[in-house]
Amino acid sequence: MKEPAARLIVGLAFLAAMLPAGASLQARGVSFPTADGGRVSADLYGQGRRGVVLAHGAAFDKESWAPLAVRLAAKGYRVLAIDFRGYGQSRAGTKAGGLDQDVLAAVRYLHGLGATAVSVIGASMGGGAAAEAAVEAHRGEIDRLILLSPVPVDDPAGLNAGSVLFVASRNEGLAPAISEQYQRAPEPKKLVFLNGNAHAQNIFNTDQAEPLTRIILQFLGGDAK
Repeated sequence: MKEPAARLIVGLAFLAAMLPAGASLQARGVSFPTADGGRVSADLYGQGRRGVVLAHGAAFDKESWAPLAVRLAAKGYRVLAIDFRGYGQSRAGTKAGGLDQDVLAAVRYLHGLGATAVSVIGASMGGGAAAEAAVEAHRGEIDRLILLSPVPVDDPAGLNAGSVLFVASRNEGLAPAISEQYQRAPEPKKLVFLNGNAHAQNIFNTDQAEPLTRIILQFLGGDAK
C-alpha cells in the first residue's frame, strides 16, 4: 500500500473513534439541483443542526475532504462535500451559470434539511466560487465563510456572510492577492497566514495540517453539539 493511502486509512480509523455513539463514518451520497438547471453530486456526513459546505480546488474532488469532513462530523456538524460541475457525477445546466451556483445549491440544500446555520469552506477555485456565492447569497444564508487560498473575486467588498476568514500559506504565490482581497472584504473578518508555501488543500499534506484544522474549528465555533 502506498504511504499516502496508508496514512489516510489510519487517519480515518482514528477519526472514527471520535464520532458520537451511533454516528457513522460512512458518507451518504446525495444529489440536488442548481438554480441554473444543473445537478450537484455530494457526500453528506453527520447529523448536526449546523451545516458546513466543503468546496474543493481544481486538482481535487469531494472525496479529498473526507478527513476534515469526518473531523467536523465528530464535532456535531452536518457536512456536505460537493463535486463541482464537470467533476464526478455533477453536471452543468442548460442555462448560463458558474461554480457559485453549485455552492449556493449546497447551502440551500442543507437549510432544506433543517440546518439552523450553514458555513462554507472553499479552497482555491472552490474558494473563489464560495466567495462569489456569498456575494449572491441572501442575508443569513451563509453564517461563516472560510476561504482557503482563494482565487481572487471581482467584488470581495460584497461578501454577504456573518463573518469571513481568509487562510493561506505565507509564501505561496497567491499570498499578495489574498491580502488585497482581505483588505477589501467587509467586517467582521480575519486573515491568518500559516508557515510554508503549500496552496489551499495541499496544506493538509504538510506539518500545518493540524494548525489549519484547529483554526477552522475555532472559527466555526468549536463543538456544534
